[in-house]
Amino acid sequence: MSQHVPAVRGHCDERFAAVRTAFEENFRDRGELGAAVTVTVDGETVADLWGGWADPARTRPWERDTLVNVWSTSKGPVALCAHILADRGLLDLDAPVAVYWPEFAAAGKEKVLVRHLLSHRSGLSGLREPHTLAQLCDWELTTKRLAETEPWWEPGTRSGYHALTYGFLVGEVVRRVSGLLPGAFLEREVTGPLGIDFRIGLPEKEAGRAAELVHPPAASSSEQAAIFSQLAPAALAAVGNPPVGATEANSPEWRAAEIPAANGHGTARAVAELYGIFAGQGSYDGHRVLSPEAAERVREGQGSCRDLVLGAGLESETEAGLGLWLSGPNNSYGPNPRAFGHDGFGGSCGLADPEAGVSLGYVMNRMGPHIADDPRKMALIDALYSTL
Repeated sequence: MSQHVPAVRGHCDERFAAVRTAFEENFRDRGELGAAVTVTVDGETVADLWGGWADPARTRPWERDTLVNVWSTSKGPVALCAHILADRGLLDLDAPVAVYWPEFAAAGKEKVLVRHLLSHRSGLSGLREPHTLAQLCDWELTTKRLAETEPWWEPGTRSGYHALTYGFLVGEVVRRVSGLLPGAFLEREVTGPLGIDFRIGLPEKEAGRAAELVHPPAASSSEQAAIFSQLAPAALAAVGNPPVGATEANSPEWRAAEIPAANGHGTARAVAELYGIFAGQGSYDGHRVLSPEAAERVREGQGSCRDLVLGAGLESETEAGLGLWLSGPNNSYGPNPRAFGHDGFGGSCGLADPEAGVSLGYVMNRMGPHIADDPRKMALIDALYSTL
């Protein structure tokens, strides 16, 4: 897969030269098309690099302010919204969801707690009835269906990755408490005041800055059938109802919608800044966003298990905190097992390690086939920790 390495731009402190080397190797050896990576240490930006192309035709260079859909890396900022409300005493993470969203108590969900939504343990990994992309873009319809649906497993007993539903579930609680959808709440409370270049959904006026996602090579129909035959109904609902990929994410409909679990758009710098709030124990660039106690609560482990959705694609058990995943024995976010973060479909990543004072944001447009721990992401994380 070796190929010409495009010019990498930006800056990188000499101490972190290994990060730059790994970033360049992603282009040369790991098929990178366009990408950016940013690393902060104790709130200071020590690496901010970008390179490659924003489109598969290689007509638009990736620029410093290129935005890209980061898929589930968006879930960290959504969780942040809930934790801000909890920190202010407006949301009790141990209360039943129905306290804030009464309709949610239907179909045996009256005992589902807010913490179950944050940790992928509500049993609502996906909807039971067929749900189209157009319907997914309809907030009221999607949240109404989630309120009415029956859980796939006993809530609270184990995790099952809520790939698309997470943002509607946590987001509707945010809306019921604050009166704002999570995108507007995040902008008002965090990204606006801190000047962070990240938004849930993408205004049409910003579309010219957006990179075009490229889906990984498709499996053959027989390979796809074999993969799907191994998935439990809860997993099929999570990843295939509706099926989404690069084509959908490049569409104006997807970009304009509020799909908080999956359509955050930002730069690597923005991702590093948002996850830097967690790394900085609730504070970033002199701004206190969360109390230290609230920031610590984000990584409160909710029990290790083989996730009902992700389990088939990962070698070992994983553990969700209250909105982000712990690095654990897989070293998904570096060697500190209590570091935490979130991957996005195809490769992107946000990482927070409070003990090291480190945050990392990695974004790209050529999606890889991995559920998590894409080799490009892991190479960057390994390089970062080799310098610390």
